Amino acid sequence: MEILPLLPAHWPAVRAIYEQGLATGHATFTTSAPGWEEWDRGHLATCRLVAVAPASAVLGWAALSPVSSRCVYEGVAEVSIYVAAEERGQGVGRQLLGALVAASEARGLWTLQASIFPENTASLTLHAAHGFRQLGRRERIAQLAGTWRDTLLLERRSTVVGIS
Repeated sequence: MEILPLLPAHWPAVRAIYEQGLATGHATFTTSAPGWEEWDRGHLATCRLVAVAPASAVLGWAALSPVSSRCVYEGVAEVSIYVAAEERGQGVGRQLLGALVAASEARGLWTLQASIFPENTASLTLHAAHGFRQLGRRERIAQLAGTWRDTLLLERRSTVVGIS
């Protein structure tokens, strides 16, 4: 497996993996994958990665979204990470999130955050393994398919950026 920058050419495979995550009901409040242009506008231009198999199949993707347009928060971003259903549990997420953390620090980001459904234990375990800590539980923060859902707010503070 190789970790590469996510390019527009990867979008069909990235979108299909995103839709697999949506189908679980435990990935996001989003109910349908957007088109490329909308997705592109919502994510940082850097720190977009795909895990690719030797045969060029996309196995998973990770990207960062800004948490605010205010300049004081330019070093803070929200994590999105999705792994193809057939690749889950094979280390793809571990490699992608590790590479995303490294890329974020190279870009000067000091805080990564994630909002994860409590039922998504695999994602919680993955994030914890990369230094994310739970800040709190956001109870009944929003509805998904007419049901109120909680999310756990996780944060990872860089040990190399923003420490002085």
